[in-house]
Amino acid sequence: MAKNFKDLSETEILALAISNEETDGRIYADFAARLKDNYPATAQVFKEMEVEEDTHRRRLIDEFQRRFGEHIPLIRREDVKGFINRKPVWLIQSLGIDKVRRYAESMEVETQRFYERAAARTSDASTRKLLGDLAEAERGHVVIADELQKEHLTTEARAEEDKAQRRLFVMQIVQPGLSGLMDGSVSTLAPVFAAAFATQSSHAAFLVGLAASVGAGISMGFAEAVSDDGSLTGRGKPLLRGVVCGLMTTAGGIGHSLPYLISNFRTATALAVLVVAIELLVISWIRNRYMDTPFLRAAFQVIVGGVCVFLVGILIGSA
Repeated sequence: MAKNFKDLSETEILALAISNEETDGRIYADFAARLKDNYPATAQVFKEMEVEEDTHRRRLIDEFQRRFGEHIPLIRREDVKGFINRKPVWLIQSLGIDKVRRYAESMEVETQRFYERAAARTSDASTRKLLGDLAEAERGHVVIADELQKEHLTTEARAEEDKAQRRLFVMQIVQPGLSGLMDGSVSTLAPVFAAAFATQSSHAAFLVGLAASVGAGISMGFAEAVSDDGSLTGRGKPLLRGVVCGLMTTAGGIGHSLPYLISNFRTATALAVLVVAIELLVISWIRNRYMDTPFLRAAFQVIVGGVCVFLVGILIGSA
């Protein structure tokens, strides 16, 4: 069972500090390894912070040997109640670069507070001094981190990393989402309006639209998820891409199906046509904003395709 923090001995507190420094150093090493391809400047910051953690770990071990001998008890943060709880790196690898930087800053602040809490509850003068020195060392880590960022994260480097972050966001979120939105908005036009004009029933058109939207969402989601695992293309986790693509596909079809909840067929159809126009303009804006496609060209391409499918649906439904 986990031990209460207040019950730790001075030996255990120092051993815990050593374990904490070792873990933090490995986290920084993981960050550096994961970021080196897309964010080389930030990766260098974490690499040098890893070196700092290793230096402090060595100092802690020397101090432990001087006071308590050669054997360092195995005690980890998860063995202590109320100690610092941090998510494993593999759970946060998908976070944006700014969140990773803030995560690293919080690590140093949290460890500093740990040492301050430990120093506040001990009555031994030498131990209190030791823990106070450790807290000051962690406070210095924050300063070092700031200095390293100033050294490596120049304006040019940060601009390059911002571009890389945008590129990854486009590849992992925008592209699958846009693909789903376009498919959901355009491919469901024909069945929805064919059903609407064939039956003259808002209820029937809504059911067809709902079925087509959900079915297309499931199909597109699975197709995107199994297309590649992202290891070579850099497109990120397949599950995330599949969910984004599936949801946006469903949303694209549901948009112009919802107006058919209105019982009056003509009113529902007029509103559905308006929704379709809005959907196509949104798709054009996204392509212009994230895919660097001129808005008029994007609008022309999307609207022509949408109008063709729309007319096919009306012709088939009216036959």
